[in-house]
Amino acid sequence: MTRNFISERVQSVPPSGIRRFFDIAATMPDVISLGIGEPDFATPGDILRVGMHSLENGETHYTSNSGTIELRRALSDYIKRLYGVEYDPDSELLITVGVSEALYLALTAILNPGDEVIVPEPCFVAYAPEVTFAGGVPVTVPTFADNGFQVTAQAIEAAITPRTKALLIGYPNNPTGAVLSREILVEIAALAQRHDLLVISDEIYDRLVYGVPHTQFASIDGARERAIVLSGFSKSHAMTGWRIGYAAAPAELLAAMRKIHQYTIMSAPTTAQVAAVAAIVVGEPHVEEMRQEYDRRRRLIVGGFNQLGLTCFEPRGAFYAFPNISASGMDDTVFAETLLAEEQVAMVPGSAFGKSGAGFARASYATKYEKIEQALERLHNFMQRHG
Repeated sequence: MTRNFISERVQSVPPSGIRRFFDIAATMPDVISLGIGEPDFATPGDILRVGMHSLENGETHYTSNSGTIELRRALSDYIKRLYGVEYDPDSELLITVGVSEALYLALTAILNPGDEVIVPEPCFVAYAPEVTFAGGVPVTVPTFADNGFQVTAQAIEAAITPRTKALLIGYPNNPTGAVLSREILVEIAALAQRHDLLVISDEIYDRLVYGVPHTQFASIDGARERAIVLSGFSKSHAMTGWRIGYAAAPAELLAAMRKIHQYTIMSAPTTAQVAAVAAIVVGEPHVEEMRQEYDRRRRLIVGGFNQLGLTCFEPRGAFYAFPNISASGMDDTVFAETLLAEEQVAMVPGSAFGKSGAGFARASYATKYEKIEQALERLHNFMQRHG
């Protein structure tokens, strides 16, 4: 080919810093992976069976573009029960193919070329690239361990320019496990109102918090009218492969997102929508059981890292720990590569999640307790050589 047919936007975005380590680990025997951000639990059986029965009953056709009305009504009740926020199931809720699609829809619906979106880092690897793909400009704001990786309203305000259109936040946070306090969220909501900004709040880990409450952004006074809240069932209900997420937003914003969804996706998987209704109806005991087990693993891995000199602040949400690896004498990329090669333990360099992640590594404790114990033993051997 004589022409470069790839768009400049796509060329400007590097490949995911996570995927490379997964690909290497997949070729090695006896690897303990602390890298995958996915529940190790299978979908609970009573949810699974409802999905299977929907297939047996021939529910294999398209649904409404917005998702089945049964799921949207159940979801409306679910959000009101958890957070006291009411969304109209007809005009303010959209069922998507995971939160990844919901994020794409939100950014594509609101951004004009050159619009800026403030993105606190470290953050999920897709945030800045998705802003770029939608024609916007990501403006990153660092967060730090000594503040529990919580972004502040002051830091956000310092990054605002006349081109700023929105703020994209993700708490509980991937990769740090940080949870934003209600006080900080109130300050951010006031800031958004003062500067007339939209806030896209990715809350996919909302049900996985430990010892602190989760505050839905739209539940803050005055925030709902300028908030697009994204969440789903992948993490809390161990339903990653079902690909069911949702967006909750004021009708005008949601209508724009639905328009893009109509042309690109049509509808989320029918069987998965049926299973999601069951997840809402019968899933609470399973969510709590998994949350308690994650909490047990959280205490193990954080305590283990600190004993090894890999200083780790206490994550309060999601299923990630984010230790400082400077005691190894390596940068985070070399640390992850050497640990994988020498001890067959997979972790992800913190710099894969943004510049302020440099010097840290992400460890997922969504793996069995016994595997985490083994990983910590291998890390002990590693640090004896390198620490």
